[in-house]
Amino acid sequence: QVQLVESGGGLVQAGGSLRLSCAVSGSIFRAIPIDWYREAPEKLRELVVRIFSGSSLNYLDSVKGRFTGSRDNAKNTVYLQMNNLKVEDTAVYYCHLNIGGANYWGQGTQVTVSS
Repeated sequence: QVQLVESGGGLVQAGGSLRLSCAVSGSIFRAIPIDWYREAPEKLRELVVRIFSGSSLNYLDSVKGRFTGSRDNAKNTVYLQMNNLKVEDTAVYYCHLNIGGANYWGQGTQVTVSS
């Protein structure tokens, strides 16, 4: 079974930066897209960025120009560099992938942005 483990969350002031990591187990990493989602309190979980196997990216409009997704296939790890953080970015961030219709989620990492 695929395992995903996020890290890198924390507390940061508005305007600051964080880098999230997601380590993915298994031998299928190179062939599949991996996503970052976030879920703020009382809000739906939303897709932040989809990182395709060739490192092509689709971003949520509200994070364009501030967040950068990337992947290191050799390390089976994806990243989310978050710059110029805003209070509204506060959420639990999850990595995710889909294999044959089955969804796999990490445990989430909390990002809290203070004024």
